[in-house]
Amino acid sequence: MAETQRLTARHILPEDSAAALLVGRVWSNAAGGPCPVLLQDDRVLDLSSLAPTLSALLERPGLSEIAAHAQGCADLGALDDFLSGKAGQLLAPVDLQAVKAAGVTFADSMLERVVEEHAKGDAGRAQEIRERLAPALGDSLRGVEAGSAKAAEVKTLLQGLDLWSQYLEVGIGPDAEIFTKAQPMSSVGCGADIGIHPKSEWNNPEPEMVLAITSDGRIVGATLGNDVNLRDFEGRSALLLSKAKDNNASCALGPFIRLFDAGFTLDDVKGAEIALRVEGEDGFALDGLSPMRAISRSPEDLAGQLLNCNHQYPDGAVLFLGTMFAPIKDRRGPGLGFTHEIGDRVEISSPRLGRLVNWVRRSDECPEWSFGLGALMANLARRGVLRTG
Repeated sequence: MAETQRLTARHILPEDSAAALLVGRVWSNAAGGPCPVLLQDDRVLDLSSLAPTLSALLERPGLSEIAAHAQGCADLGALDDFLSGKAGQLLAPVDLQAVKAAGVTFADSMLERVVEEHAKGDAGRAQEIRERLAPALGDSLRGVEAGSAKAAEVKTLLQGLDLWSQYLEVGIGPDAEIFTKAQPMSSVGCGADIGIHPKSEWNNPEPEMVLAITSDGRIVGATLGNDVNLRDFEGRSALLLSKAKDNNASCALGPFIRLFDAGFTLDDVKGAEIALRVEGEDGFALDGLSPMRAISRSPEDLAGQLLNCNHQYPDGAVLFLGTMFAPIKDRRGPGLGFTHEIGDRVEISSPRLGRLVNWVRRSDECPEWSFGLGALMANLARRGVLRTG
């Protein structure tokens, strides 16, 4: 387990946390298992009496009134006690939901995906390819709305230059790339270790906005996510996407889902900026910023392409919206770009959502995922939390 004692509630919570409607999950030592919770005055309130899972909680009508309904809920302790491990552990704020992601949704990341494709997974070739492609692709893609008539014109132009790519097809074409990032229950939360495959030599964090979506397609809140990515794996072949994306501890979410209310809406999500900070034990530091206003598809469009009459998610879903930040700062040598080193501290933040902080380890050295859906149901039944009606 990462050194969560370095984290405090003050450090990870939104700047306006007193006015925020924050729900999530903890493993409670007192309750003997995972609990959906509401954070109120830095206290963790158990919402199990309202719903046994966070998925079921988000399906309830009148979510903006949840604070009023939580007055009689058990107080599990201070958030700081969960961050220190004293009362339990802060978990990813999802359980039964599908964990999905949209790829290539920002122009800058489109360019980097094409660079990966041409480099065939070799980081040493990336800079030369980037310098060759950036002038043509960068100018062509800037400000283009995905699926528009202008996007179709750009496609024709780039095809004529022999620069068209499968990544540009999903980046500015009519159909978005939507893939499964992780299995339900496998995501890690704030303060946990995140995993890099031991065979990867070119990888990066992906700081992203993540939507919370109900089974009927309503977007009810947002959180922060790290779509840990192996650039060398996917660069060798797009068919290795699942191996590049879905590994032990390779998906981090949190610290909480901020529910929409009068003070925080989808418009705030659209205007948000997602910041990234990586600090290595070698003294290396990297900063980046991903403004949501630069996205090529709207959150509503992406949510609609995820969940519709052709594809349902009865337990709801969370959807990573993509990032424009693909780090290229040299680390291991000139022209080699960025890759993680073991021990990196990764912080993803946005003022209205707080900070998601994790430490990098090899995926085969992170705690193995062993508490799945069957274990959850058995635990809830043993605690008498499951009920019908």
